Amino acid sequence: MANHDSFPKGFIQSLKGAPGFDEQTFTTVHQNAEAPTSVRINPNKPVQLANTQPVPWCHDAVYLQSRPSFTFDPLFHAGAYYVQEASSMFIDHILRNIYNAEDGPVKVLDLCAAPGGKSTLISSAISSDDLLVSNEIIKTRVPILTDNLNRWGNSNVIATNNDPKSFARLKSFFDIIVVDAPCSGSGMFRKDPAAMEEWSEANVELCQQRQERILADIYPTLTEDGYLIYSTCSYSYEEDEAILDWLCTEFEFESIQIPIESSWTIVESRSAQHKAWGYRFYPDKVKGEGLFAACLRKKENTGESPNFRSKNQSKPNYKEIDLLKPYISQPAEQYFFKLNDDWLAIGKQHRESLETLQQYLYIKKSGVRLGKLAGKELISDHELALSLIVSKDAFLQTELTYDQAIAYLRKDNIEDLDIKEKGWSLMTYQGYALGWAKLLTNRINNYYPKEIRILAQVPSPPQPPKRGAPKTQE
Repeated sequence: MANHDSFPKGFIQSLKGAPGFDEQTFTTVHQNAEAPTSVRINPNKPVQLANTQPVPWCHDAVYLQSRPSFTFDPLFHAGAYYVQEASSMFIDHILRNIYNAEDGPVKVLDLCAAPGGKSTLISSAISSDDLLVSNEIIKTRVPILTDNLNRWGNSNVIATNNDPKSFARLKSFFDIIVVDAPCSGSGMFRKDPAAMEEWSEANVELCQQRQERILADIYPTLTEDGYLIYSTCSYSYEEDEAILDWLCTEFEFESIQIPIESSWTIVESRSAQHKAWGYRFYPDKVKGEGLFAACLRKKENTGESPNFRSKNQSKPNYKEIDLLKPYISQPAEQYFFKLNDDWLAIGKQHRESLETLQQYLYIKKSGVRLGKLAGKELISDHELALSLIVSKDAFLQTELTYDQAIAYLRKDNIEDLDIKEKGWSLMTYQGYALGWAKLLTNRINNYYPKEIRILAQVPSPPQPPKRGAPKTQE
């Protein structure tokens, strides 16, 4: 909790002219209000949660009455939902206003993607014919991004680890670019009071300069008539509306007004010079934290997209590919390729884009990693277990109780497991895949990845989110 005196020096004064800022209610909400808890349901792994309220500007998103222990909910690890701050889900509303699947496939870049909230959101909003490239600039944050993308399960995703300037060589490659820019973080003061220690007027200025550099670097890779979605978790005008004016002055952009409901109490703002539309979220006005978001459309052509197709590829090993096909649903739609000893798969329609990106970017994840072939047997990768392309009919499935699922996720011994058949098995909880195990006569070999196992001590009693009754047709 924060009071007026605990805000950083100069902070309140710096917001006096910010659109929609109300000093009294803003200060009060930081003193007295708990940050709400919200989650976004995976539409491809739907789960019904009890005692929820919808987040009005985002499909499949709800507020929970209280914050449970997500770490000890197996369905969180299965990718059935993602815990995300509600205001940041406004990107879903922007996307659904500018994107139409009937217009043909699009390529989307989430430039500053870790930990993966906006990437999983984008992944749910686009079709399988579209491609999402999720980039994280900071190397140490890439693993959490790929873990969350793997849980979400979509195969039309490529994760990269590159500086924004690396994308400039991919001229006119992306149709939509989302830049949730590094910022001074004032929008998170209520949720994370420690962020106040890093705020200063000098840091706001540094962040503004960094935002301008990132946006200038990425500009050439956006196609003509493509959309830039820009957001920050900062209230500072310099990082928000001033950036829109800078973009409209330096580049060929037009501002896009996004329709909003008055009941959402989002503040619609206009920049001083170009009257560009922006959308401000204040925690004293909305059920969420601080956010600024805007959408612009590029109005010039800055070069042609490279079109690379490898001419020196080795002939595909069709015998091995035939061994992989039974493990995949709709294998005829997949392009199978090998990386060292691992086999991977991505939709055939994305092969050309993948081969182009491989020439320019450092790729950390491509589609779904299937695993290694040992003779005629597939040693399946964890990615395959959680993916939407796995053929569950090809594997044994072992349903776990809650306690058994937690033991599996901790890589502990699983008590009282009734082994009826030996072999590789998908370990499931309420029908949702958690990972692999090999069932033997007197024991199981637990293949849950040790780097993502639950390390925390089990609370007593653990409290996962309450389940609701299954949805029925009206």
